[in-house]
Parts: sequence; C-alpha cells; structure tokens
Amino acid sequence: MHNLSLLLLLLVTCSSLVSAKPPNILIILVDDLGYGDLGSYNPNSKIPTPHLDTLASEGMRFTDAHAPGPLCHLSRYGLMTGQYPFRADTNSWRKKPSIKKGQLTVASLLKENGFGTAMVGKWHLGFKENGYENPLPGGPVDVGFESFFGIRASTDIPPYFYIRGDRAVHPPTDKIAANQSKGWSPIQGAFWRAGGIAPNLKLDDVLPRFTNETIEVIKKRDPAKPLFLYLAYPAPHTPWLPSKKFKGKGGAGMYGEFTAMVDHEIGRVLKTLEEAGMKNDTLVLFSSDNGPVWYEDDVTRLGHDSSGGFRGMKADAWEAGHRMPFLARWPGRVKAGASSDHLLCFTDLLATFGELVGADLKAEVLPDSESFLQILTGKAKGKPMPRRPFVMESGGRAMMIRDGAWKLIDQLGSGGFSKPRKINPGPEDPKGQLYNLDLDPGETKNLWKTHPEIVAELTLQMRKIMK
Repeated sequence: MHNLSLLLLLLVTCSSLVSAKPPNILIILVDDLGYGDLGSYNPNSKIPTPHLDTLASEGMRFTDAHAPGPLCHLSRYGLMTGQYPFRADTNSWRKKPSIKKGQLTVASLLKENGFGTAMVGKWHLGFKENGYENPLPGGPVDVGFESFFGIRASTDIPPYFYIRGDRAVHPPTDKIAANQSKGWSPIQGAFWRAGGIAPNLKLDDVLPRFTNETIEVIKKRDPAKPLFLYLAYPAPHTPWLPSKKFKGKGGAGMYGEFTAMVDHEIGRVLKTLEEAGMKNDTLVLFSSDNGPVWYEDDVTRLGHDSSGGFRGMKADAWEAGHRMPFLARWPGRVKAGASSDHLLCFTDLLATFGELVGADLKAEVLPDSESFLQILTGKAKGKPMPRRPFVMESGGRAMMIRDGAWKLIDQLGSGGFSKPRKINPGPEDPKGQLYNLDLDPGETKNLWKTHPEIVAELTLQMRKIMK
C-alpha cells in the first residue's frame, strides 16, 4: 500500500510538471543603446528611462551580459541561432539570408514546443532578394515566426519599406534624399542615407508604428498557447527622430530625447501586457544589440556617458562595444530587485529556452549556448558554475576571448569604430591586449607582456572554439 501511494504521488508530480504551462516570452531588443544610458545602470545618466528602470526594479539586472557581436547583424544572428556570428556569412545580409534553411532558432524551438510566435521590428538578417515586388524568402516567417511586421534593416539604410510576412507592404518606388544634423558627427543625429522609400512611409513614424503592431499581436494572441514575441526596435539607432513630446527631455541632446521616446514606447507595450492579464506569466527580457555611437567629445560636451564608464563604443572589441544592459522580469520566479554578475551572451537564450520547455537539445546543437535559467530563478545549488569562455569577432575583424576575469584581444587598437582601430606593433610592443576586468574594467592596463602564460592559454582556447 505504501509503495502504491508513493507511485501515485510520483505520477501526479510528474504529470503536473509536464502539464505546467510555460510562461509567455517577450524579448525587447533596442538598437545602439549604451550600458550607461539607463538610470538603473548609471545613476548619473541624463536620460529619463522610468519604464525600463521600473522593469529593472521588478526583476533581475545582469551586469556582465554581452552581445555576440558589436554590430546589428552580428548580434541578431547570435540571439536568433544560439551560435557565434563568426560561424556564418552574416555580411551577405543585403542579398541573402544569414540563417540557413532548417537551422534551429529560438523561434522554431518555441514553435515546435507549442508557442505562438510573432516578430515585430528590425530583422537585419537578410532575405533572398529578387525585386521588392516579389516575395522575400528566408526571413522571420521562414525561421519559426508565424507572423512578422517590420523592416529589413536600420532606418538609415535604404531602401525603406515595411514588410508583412514575406512581402513588401508597398515596394520602395519613391526616393528620399540623404540627411545629416549640424553639431554631430556624420553618423549621428537625424542621419539617413539616400535611396528608395515606400510611398507615404515616414521615418519618424516607424518607432510608434512598431509599438502599435506589437500591441495588436498581444491583443489578438491565441490564449490557448503561450506567446513568444520578439520586438526589435530600430532605435535609438540613427536617425534620432524624437517626437515633439520628447524635445528637451534630459540632458543628452537629440540622442537622449530619442532614447526617452524609446523608453516611453516600451512602457506602452508593458502596460498592454498588464492590461491583458499577462504580466505575472510572462518572462520579459530586455537588452540592446550593441554599444552606442557616442564619442568622448559627446561625454565632455553633454556630461552624459552612454558607455557607462567602459571603454569604446559600437563595433569595438573593447567592452562598451558589446557589454549590454540586460533585464529579466518574471514575477514570482525571478526575484525583484536582484542583480547578477554572471557572464552571459545572447547566444545563451537558445539553451535557456530549451531548458525552460524541457526540449532535448543535444550538445552539438549548442556549441555556443549555455542555459542561465537556474541563475534567473535562483534555483542553482551553491555557487553557479561560471560560463565557459566567450569568443567574439569585432566589427573590424579583431578576435576577442573572455574567460572569467581575463580578456584577450588578438590585436592592438579598438577593432571597431574607436580610433585607433588597429595599431601595427613595433619590435618591442605587445602583439595584442590582455586585461583583468575584475581589477581593470576600463581596460587601461595592457598585461600582454607581463602574463605570457595567460596569453598562450587564452589564444589556444580561442582557436579551439573558433574551429
């Protein structure tokens, strides 16, 4: 009798675990936001971000989270596929898809496990292009998303047109002239390139339009299924186009005004979640795809450090190029007001979602992805295992590896947009850069020549991972 009771208890327990409905998942990825822009990461930020600061207070704030590449297309590839972008031909996104047919993505994984899947916003991972009046294969609806409304790339890269599913809503048959802003660098301000544009499309309408589309997805979801919604705002990437309501907000010029507008739009989405009764059973993840376009002159002139004390900017191998704010909220499961210094990369979302839904993902499918679900939920027994080394290629093709406190860059210079981009070493110079980020988070003291054994070990690890 005792054994029968125990068996029944086990059956009931297993049944409840299997039938437990996973949460909805909302990923909000913004574009070119810096580590130091949010008040929850930088008390001295001059940009008002009340909605994102509230999100941070209601969930967990990660302080050592990294984009898998410091440029838009690199970062998004890693997030979608769980693989480092140097493993793929991501630079061909203008003409062909970066994601191979049949390749596992976070969207296809969740769709296979009973989720409704939707994407709104900036794709930047390529379509098979053969004229914009024809279908655009290889995009979101071909890699696991049941619906898509968005744009092919940034709102400063023509042609400019909306896509629904795999078709242009209106092909870009009109033309728009290039634009720049006085008082900023050539790639800041209200900057966009000349090119084709769809009739009646206005670049300053794109941000609120994506919010409206997202709200519709939430309202029209199938309540019988958990929802996976990926919202990829193309802002505060250029062009910085704040509406009148945000003019004069904060002290970081046009950039701060536009970032405040981004925070407002995110607030609209989070409010809709709450009104739909979804707040408590939704895992919300927020981050930025790479670092900001913000120069030292901007810091001096405006007193706002978008990089949050880290070195460099977008595209760089230095920390500000890829260390991102990363917030996670899941009421009742993720402790409110928590913070974690656990090293993670966007590629880790695939393994994390796999563990969340109980998917049997083989190790060979996850070469670059590690679950951080136990970190999120506080279920890790004892001190969590550190993440295995993280390897990244910068925008200028410098290779970087991070293992614990140690970080190695295989060349001198930023490897990205910051000058100098690359320095050819002299006979007595170090060949690359080595930093201890625990002692020197600003990457000011190059230890390459004083720790040759660590240089050798990290170089060997990096080569193994790249192979």
